Amino acid sequence: MELDATDWRLLDLLQEDAALSNQALAEKAHVSPATCLRRVKRLVDAGIIERRVALLSPDKLGAGLSAIVEITLDRQGAEHLADFESKVIADPAVQQCWRVSPGPDFVLVLQVADMPAYHALVQRLFTQQANVRNVKSFFAVQRSKFEPRLNLTRPSA
Repeated sequence: MELDATDWRLLDLLQEDAALSNQALAEKAHVSPATCLRRVKRLVDAGIIERRVALLSPDKLGAGLSAIVEITLDRQGAEHLADFESKVIADPAVQQCWRVSPGPDFVLVLQVADMPAYHALVQRLFTQQANVRNVKSFFAVQRSKFEPRLNLTRPSA
């Protein structure tokens, strides 16, 4: 799908604030509300905009413990990777799941209430039945930056 300057502008504005009304978005993008609505729908239908969400502050909500976990599986066949992946992505404590290479097979970002909740998650997801050989966990002591925004490369004018 070819993106023009208006599409890029809309994407940039939506990354900044997806809660903008169509009217406000159109005004900031310097297009009519009808054009804005049509363009955003086209971007959604094409899968370029996956979804619009609210980003919550874990600190202000007392969300507890954040962990980044490296997982190495015992067997790395495609079916074993897919089986483990389907198990972890179904768990609400898993915020992100990445298959990576080289090194561990997966890197997970977890958010749990506290250390007992983390231990329960370990029992639930990382036991020998889950084909896990090694778990290396890093516990966050401070979040300095969290920005899901993509750095958009715009076409040359």
